[in-house]
Amino acid sequence: MRLVVLGATGQTGQQVVTQALQQGHTVTAIVRNPSKLTVEHQNLKVVEGNIFSEDSLSPHFKGQDAVISCLGFRLSVFTSVSGFSDSMKATVNAMKQAKVNRIIAMSSWFSEPNSSTNAGYMVRFLILPMIRSLMNNMYEMETLLSKTEDINWTVVRPSGLTNEPATAKEFLTHEGYFVPYPSEGRLETSISRADVARFMLSLLNSSAWARKGVSMTTK
Repeated sequence: MRLVVLGATGQTGQQVVTQALQQGHTVTAIVRNPSKLTVEHQNLKVVEGNIFSEDSLSPHFKGQDAVISCLGFRLSVFTSVSGFSDSMKATVNAMKQAKVNRIIAMSSWFSEPNSSTNAGYMVRFLILPMIRSLMNNMYEMETLLSKTEDINWTVVRPSGLTNEPATAKEFLTHEGYFVPYPSEGRLETSISRADVARFMLSLLNSSAWARKGVSMTTK
């Protein structure tokens, strides 16, 4: 497939690019600073673009089969976070211009505010309050996608991210904002970015989570 990757210089985005190339896909990485992406491959094209501008994105979307977004944004003390929703507005509009209708976008467990009641004590009362502005904007991004009728979207919500290598572990998935603890077996509350990339790429040939949000982790 011909893929566009947004957030390709981030830790998860780099995993998506590397694994996509290994699987034989052709990848266009749209980045702010091309020098930050050190991966080199004959099927990789690295271009500079503005993720908040549909006019900047749409020329690079033309002829592509799907967009994979692994964008991340930092907390700011002085301003609210709007990068997830602002970039998704531009992305969706650019997709419509370029006639691309498949996007897989990364979010997180507990993006919906009320879902945090299902988190563990430390996550619920310490970690989530510190990053709630980020999570709220992820939820705004998800809501925007859910109201976009002519885009085939999937939101992937991983648990806590690590930098461990990819595994062959079985995925656990749930249509919601977290994965409930199974009646039998284990549930990992963290997952490697490499395994998130593996899962996102697996959705390219599947309609199982079309126009849905899926929380995921591994056993």
